[in-house]
Amino acid sequence: MSTVKIFRVKGRILKPGYKTVFSKDVRALKPEDAIEKVYMLLGGQHHVKRFQLKIDSVKEILYEDTKDHIIRALSRE
Repeated sequence: MSTVKIFRVKGRILKPGYKTVFSKDVRALKPEDAIEKVYMLLGGQHHVKRFQLKIDSVKEILYEDTKDHIIRALSRE
């Protein structure tokens, strides 16, 4: 059985007239799933299209390293 990991996805949003960097912590099984989750979250919250997102890095982190209190509570063993 697979265990759920926490990934920190860092990247850039490149919308016309709006450019910024982001760092998002998500729970996923694989790095590819974490990237897909970030596409869904930022697309829904900020109306960012996939081609406007540039992913720079995906790194697995420990639950103690996340700043998101919801992910920390869900991942606590």
